[in-house]
Amino acid sequence: MTAATKLATYADLVALPEDVRAEVLGGELVTQPSPTFGHQRAQVRMSRYLGGFFDDDDQGPGDWYIVVDIDVRFTAHDIVRPDVVGWRRQRLAGDQQRLPIDVIPDWICEILSPSSTKRDRLHKSLLYARHGVPHYWLLDPVARLLEAYALDGGQWKTIGVYDETAHARIAPFEAIELPVARLFLPEPPPTDEPR
Repeated sequence: MTAATKLATYADLVALPEDVRAEVLGGELVTQPSPTFGHQRAQVRMSRYLGGFFDDDDQGPGDWYIVVDIDVRFTAHDIVRPDVVGWRRQRLAGDQQRLPIDVIPDWICEILSPSSTKRDRLHKSLLYARHGVPHYWLLDPVARLLEAYALDGGQWKTIGVYDETAHARIAPFEAIELPVARLFLPEPPPTDEPR
């Protein structure tokens, strides 16, 4: 007779040392390595571009909260920490001070890395669709691409794929033009190597 496997919950995340990055997916505790410099810069830049306009109390629409690395609970056994996440303010009223946040986000952006690509494209994509997240973006700092999706009938519909040449207006943030290249590290200068 085998013992039943205990499904991980938020209590298991809280019990980890503060410097351990982890999520709970399908009851499994999933730890993550520290992000690379390019990943971290893309996260900060995305947050700054969108938050600077949409999460500004004095300018812009100011009707969003845009944050990074915050625990969001979809179920007791599905607690994620999206790279960048947003809620319309009226939906998050009064819920900002306690963790995890139990309100389904209005927008999530995951930044792809070798350790997270499969999880972000498959597991989290299905989780977010199943729980009705309206907008999901994937940012790939290596391929220098931004993929944007909108939920349509419970399935992800591609809004667009944007490379570093794009200045794009992308739902739900189409009020501003996003300079996609500015999300990534600058390209290294070409080297003149002898042939």
